[in-house]
Amino acid sequence: MAVPADEAGNVLRLITSKMPYFPAALRQIGEYLLAHPQQAQSMTISQLASRCQVAESTVSRFARELGMDSFHSLRLGLAEATFASRSTGEDRDEEFVYEGILRGDTAPAIVGKIERSSRQALTQTAERVSSDAISQAVDLLNDAASVVFCCMGSSSIAAEEGVMRFTRAGKKCLLYRDQSLQVMLATILTPQDVLICISDSGQTASVVDAVRLARRTGAASIGITSAQDSPVAKLSDIALFTSNISGTGLYGESVTSKWGQLLLIDILYATYAARHVDATLQHLKETYEAGIRHSRSIEQPHQDG
Repeated sequence: MAVPADEAGNVLRLITSKMPYFPAALRQIGEYLLAHPQQAQSMTISQLASRCQVAESTVSRFARELGMDSFHSLRLGLAEATFASRSTGEDRDEEFVYEGILRGDTAPAIVGKIERSSRQALTQTAERVSSDAISQAVDLLNDAASVVFCCMGSSSIAAEEGVMRFTRAGKKCLLYRDQSLQVMLATILTPQDVLICISDSGQTASVVDAVRLARRTGAASIGITSAQDSPVAKLSDIALFTSNISGTGLYGESVTSKWGQLLLIDILYATYAARHVDATLQHLKETYEAGIRHSRSIEQPHQDG
């Protein structure tokens, strides 16, 4: 079956979304196509197979894994994707003050760019979600005595969301803002604990140290990252992948990465809650009422005696 036209135009994004789950031979092809899409669109199947050091049948299998009926369809998809990139100026070497934002951009243009990049981050993350990996991660959370979060920078947004979500679902959660404390906490985890590590690059030193230490204690770990070959992905028991839209300008990571991280936290929470509907509803009610009582106690002046 041929891939739909709207997906063909995004074949590079489609390849990127499937890369973490490809076997080694298919990943070699994907890596080459992502690095050299213009050259690949003019190659024969034998030339591409030779360049990637795989069999021609493997290239055909690669096309089928993308939902395409032939190598010819793959080449057409590459041509459409590279043409779209040139048309929109995505390959320009610009220095941005924020991801995709250029000098002189108007407010409406900025709104449109931020909306599109955020939507793309969410869409690509959804495409990279493995239902099996989500199920396995929730299996770990089911049995966890405590859920500990490890993160840095903007990844703290998703970590704090995770603490709020799972605390309200009845799970004991811990998050320290200080990276040194995060690493120290990892040394005293137990096999009954689960560590959730969040790093877009998957190379943040404190996060990598924490997951490595957690492995020594026997604690399970869930890594949330955009990089399938990163230390966080390799060291974690379960790796969940966000959009890997490349960062630009002076930023070391995509500034829209937080949307993918938030999406994965919500998916983990929703899957967990769906397994424990009655208990989650009870915890939600109890935590809501506790919050209301606390708010009222702050608003009312305390009386001595």
